[in-house]
Amino acid sequence: MQIELTQIIPVPLKDKLSNRASDIWNKTVLFQSPQKIKIKAPSGSGKTTFIHTLYKLRYDYAGDVCYDGINIKNIQDDALATIRQQKISIIFQDLRLFPNLTAGENIELNRVLQAPFYEKEKINEMAEALGVASILAQRAGLCSYGEQQRIAIIRAMMQPFEWLLMDEPFSHLDQENISKAITLIKTECDKRNAGFILTDLDDDEHFEYTGTIQL
Repeated sequence: MQIELTQIIPVPLKDKLSNRASDIWNKTVLFQSPQKIKIKAPSGSGKTTFIHTLYKLRYDYAGDVCYDGINIKNIQDDALATIRQQKISIIFQDLRLFPNLTAGENIELNRVLQAPFYEKEKINEMAEALGVASILAQRAGLCSYGEQQRIAIIRAMMQPFEWLLMDEPFSHLDQENISKAITLIKTECDKRNAGFILTDLDDDEHFEYTGTIQL
């Protein structure tokens, strides 16, 4: 799956970004899965805005975003839902878990949105790998942010995808848990021959990136 950006500039950040060098804003950029792309940028430079624009959560931008040559502005809700269920998975910076559902229920909701990619037992397997099996029956809102972050990572792995969008996915994890999460994400991307786009503040060696791009 290709994602092509043509002269994208977020309207709220237009003045702020007008004199800032960027490899993405106001450029033509083509992402082709299974590329592994790192987007590096300081706070306030639009990382979350960028991810939300790719996922068609924001409309306040100039320019065009295309999935396989189709402008996402022209993709209707039913078709967009199918793309999000089958081709693009996401780990939000703010996680977007349902606080009154259990951690396990949050993951299960994503697993059954379409014909299940995995059997339910896979939830326990991934939770064991990331050290959160003991909290699957606990309400998500009572879990620590680091626990919630790992639950959000597992939730994103429950579906098929050609692209995985990750917005600062390890921000509340220590190095040991980052390593566990990296292993899981790499395994699942390789299994699907999928690419990812990851945003973060600093350089890292978490993955063998196809390229690192300055936002």
